[in-house]
Amino acid sequence: MPKAADVAVSRGLRASALTDDLSFLLARANAISLAAGNAALSGHGLKARSYSVLVLTSGDARPSQRELAEFLRLDPSQVVSLVDDLQSRGLVERQPDPADRRANVVVATEVGRALVVAAGEAARAAEERVHAALSESERATLATLLRTLAFPSD
Repeated sequence: MPKAADVAVSRGLRASALTDDLSFLLARANAISLAAGNAALSGHGLKARSYSVLVLTSGDARPSQRELAEFLRLDPSQVVSLVDDLQSRGLVERQPDPADRRANVVVATEVGRALVVAAGEAARAAEERVHAALSESERATLATLLRTLAFPSD
């Protein structure tokens, strides 16, 4: 439970001009969402980034590490580390890219795909808790707006 002094400071900070800054609001909402997601995924041995890689490699896309880095907006070295960790746990494997034998694609293993299902339930429950103050309609609108910002060329 927050102390009275913490609440007073919080109210004072909430009155600042920063709370009208969309980039700040997005960053703060993201931090809250990531903390909840990471906490929910921890029971599955994952964090938001490793879960994201696992989800993306569980479908039919068969992405390269470069594609994962670009899509997730991560440094390629971060993706190498994420894939290395997931591979060491038997959750993904690197396979030759049929379109370019010099490159590899990353594919979730059967164990990795099963983990996506279980971890996905935990991630969705955390998302529900974080967004509980929004109606279904507001969530849909927020998702549409965020997609527009995240993928401006689509």
